[in-house]
Amino acid sequence: MTPAQLSLAALLVAIILSCTTRINVGLVAIALAWLVGVYHAGLSATAIADGFPVQLFLTLAGVTLLFSLSEENGTIDVATRRVMRLARGSAKLVPILFFLIAMAVSTVGPGAVAAVALVAPVAMALGGRAGVPPFLTALMVANGANAGNLSALSAVGIIANSKMAAVGLGGHAWKVWAANFLAHLVVAAAAWVLFGGRRLGAHVVGVEAVPGMTRRQMTTGAVVAAWVAGVVLLGLNLGFAAFAAAIVLVLARLADETAAVRRMPWGAILMVCGVSLLVTVLEKTGGMELFSGLLARFAAPWSVNGVMAFLTGVISTYSSTSGVVLPSFLPTVPGIIERVGGGDPLALALSINVGSSLVDVSPLSTIGALCVAALPNAEDAPLLFRRLLIWGLSMTVVGALLAQLGAGALAVL
Repeated sequence: MTPAQLSLAALLVAIILSCTTRINVGLVAIALAWLVGVYHAGLSATAIADGFPVQLFLTLAGVTLLFSLSEENGTIDVATRRVMRLARGSAKLVPILFFLIAMAVSTVGPGAVAAVALVAPVAMALGGRAGVPPFLTALMVANGANAGNLSALSAVGIIANSKMAAVGLGGHAWKVWAANFLAHLVVAAAAWVLFGGRRLGAHVVGVEAVPGMTRRQMTTGAVVAAWVAGVVLLGLNLGFAAFAAAIVLVLARLADETAAVRRMPWGAILMVCGVSLLVTVLEKTGGMELFSGLLARFAAPWSVNGVMAFLTGVISTYSSTSGVVLPSFLPTVPGIIERVGGGDPLALALSINVGSSLVDVSPLSTIGALCVAALPNAEDAPLLFRRLLIWGLSMTVVGALLAQLGAGALAVL
């Protein structure tokens, strides 16, 4: 086999393992990058190490540390529960509130997994009292969290934007967020209509008592707000600014540093960086060009957006969107456009983002699994699992249709 063929085979092995085992594919990817790069492609270990995404690692580590500190001292949990008290009033609005709260929490930095972990337990309990079906609650929370998951401040948004920038598609952070948000908004609205939102009554929903925020939690919230303002208004570096904000919290003894570091998603960070390292070896050996050519065989210029959204959605159903799909497929965009003989690179990248994200409500993903685990009554879990699985699989087709119909229009705005 040529170095290009072997490096591509290594990436495919990593993708298959990510779909069929619980092994952290980042570990596998790092080992394969070294074995293929040094012993078959003739690269030095130093040249391979140079491909490690240092900037991406620092950004992910800084952002997740800041929000781990905020979670550790209870700031995000109390803030979420206080906002949840807005559920007083019409029960019809309760599922919509679930969507908005999960979206807001996810958008400002923690990402979809953390947002669902925080919101789902409260939402399931409150939804039960309001008469909201568990399936609808799960869909609204999961889609809301996913709707904000590609913001420029969230870990997954950072991954998507950095991978797009690496292939000349930088500077489109708001389109990345908007495409993902609109797709999930459409899907959530359909779920509200189809699964009982219109039939809910207008009675007042009981709200559990929520403790007031302590001084250190209010201070933590102020520090996080200052970080967001610095990044958005002053253009501060996302990762380094997050480290600086985190250090303020640690030095002021507002959160336990050791506990927060343990909370950080090191497995996910390692997965993303490991796969990115293997993709770098793929690029250096010519495997990326070979990979792009193979993917291009499935599409024509007029259908490339829908085809890639469907393909990445199928893989993401069984694999990690942020750790495997985005780092593997976004770098292929220029090559695919060239091979199929036309298309909009930005529209294709947006299609990959949307197609791989919509399926994450499946219980095979962490987000869907958290919704099932949050059920107050464990006897309802098998039914919710089956419904979420069917819904998640159907999103491969829905994502393809939305990408085919809307990605091109959003890309030219």
